[in-house]
Amino acid sequence: MSLIQHYINGAPFSANDGRQQEVFNPATGAVSGKVVLADLAEVNAVVAAAKAAAPAWADTAPLRRARVMFKFKELLDRHHKELATLITREHGKVLSDAMGEVTRGIEIVEFACGIPQLAKTQFSDNIGGGIDNWNLRQPLGVTAGITPFNFPFMVPMWMAPIAIATGNTFILKPSERDPSVSLLVAELFKQAGLPDGVFNVLQGDKVAVDGLLQHPDVAAISFVGSTPIAEYIYSEGTRLGKRVQALGGAKNHLVVMPDANLEQAVDALMGAAYGSAGERCMAISVAVAVGDVADKLVAALIPRVQTLKIKNGMEADAEMGPLVTAIHQAKVEGYIADGVKEGASLLVDGRGVTVPGHEGGFFLGGTLFDHVKEGMKIHREEIFGPVLCVVRVPDFAAALELINRHEFGNGVSLFTSDGNTAREFSRRVQVGMVGINVPIPVPMAWHSFGGWKRSLFGDVHAYGEEGLRFYTRYKSIMQRWPDSIAKGAEFTMPVAK
Repeated sequence: MSLIQHYINGAPFSANDGRQQEVFNPATGAVSGKVVLADLAEVNAVVAAAKAAAPAWADTAPLRRARVMFKFKELLDRHHKELATLITREHGKVLSDAMGEVTRGIEIVEFACGIPQLAKTQFSDNIGGGIDNWNLRQPLGVTAGITPFNFPFMVPMWMAPIAIATGNTFILKPSERDPSVSLLVAELFKQAGLPDGVFNVLQGDKVAVDGLLQHPDVAAISFVGSTPIAEYIYSEGTRLGKRVQALGGAKNHLVVMPDANLEQAVDALMGAAYGSAGERCMAISVAVAVGDVADKLVAALIPRVQTLKIKNGMEADAEMGPLVTAIHQAKVEGYIADGVKEGASLLVDGRGVTVPGHEGGFFLGGTLFDHVKEGMKIHREEIFGPVLCVVRVPDFAAALELINRHEFGNGVSLFTSDGNTAREFSRRVQVGMVGINVPIPVPMAWHSFGGWKRSLFGDVHAYGEEGLRFYTRYKSIMQRWPDSIAKGAEFTMPVAK
């Protein structure tokens, strides 16, 4: 049984012999290791290491930082399957999905390799009176990322490569449920030539989170997780003068119009609702059936949900693996019970599923509800499991109003064959990421990821150009030289001459 440690100043580290937490293989239910949980002394140690490394790294030329990123990207490609296997063994998602997660994370690293061009700013020659004006974007110093269990590689890559490429040092606080990937990432950064202390890993729970929030030397915190925790981190971090981006929960709807290609819509719902056992912040958990398409949609979904291939994610033909922990499995089963109690029609019940040879695993089958109403708990709250709710509405306007009334505004999708409907939907829906005949509209690395309303606390989205803005401070510089300065004091507001 392995002991999963911190990674501080270029080496595994643990001074705390006390608190530890078990890490499980969710397909078997067996304990695969233990992860140390940081105390305040270890929080102080990791911040001190990052602070000590910050000045030299900030002064490193962007081209040299880019060369480290190119090497890091090469190493990630080489260890692609090893990273994915670690994800599957501790998270449970199927290996092909984990391979896709690694690919999407590598794309952010590829974007960060362009930092010499991305960091270029603007220059205005002779704005008047012999004065030139230009701007800089400079690093913040010590930055930190607090990331969720559902994407233990991809979400840290939303943060660390851009933070580091822009000249900051970075502390990753991964989920304690699947922490092993973080240590391999740290080792690959070191092999790529990243100086010690620039990328660090702090394992832990709320003690570690609060320690990073309260430490005066941490300049910025990025977070992805549930809305209550996102709101807490944003309010506490900003109260203490930190820059914070906190991405919260979601309740993503997929609208199926009567003119949609029904086969494509069903395929999209199956993958988006049940892929990764629904443990995605961009999972589709509500199908909004418009008009007379509802009966046809439900009839097509039922046999597909009933025949999902639920297995250990390491098996090549698996379509859905287990949930991450027994506690989370019980929580999702509780939502199913709530849906039945509130009067929704349970068409496919995933409770009680067992996988031969994996009877101790945290498995739950695909679940399908029909006739879900807006006020029901299974529509209001993020379930984060393989549960799809069908809500029936009479027309497009009702579908749009339903989505816009919801407190979350992370992702949404519309399936239609009508261009004007698509245009109106994309412009009027109050959601941060929109797909038209695309079920999971996760933006590419050179765009940015983020929701609206209570799905995002902060002013900027993750990665892409928004990430560059988050991890740098803007500075304007005006300069002239003695030979161009007119004699005598000026008592009026300076203007161009």
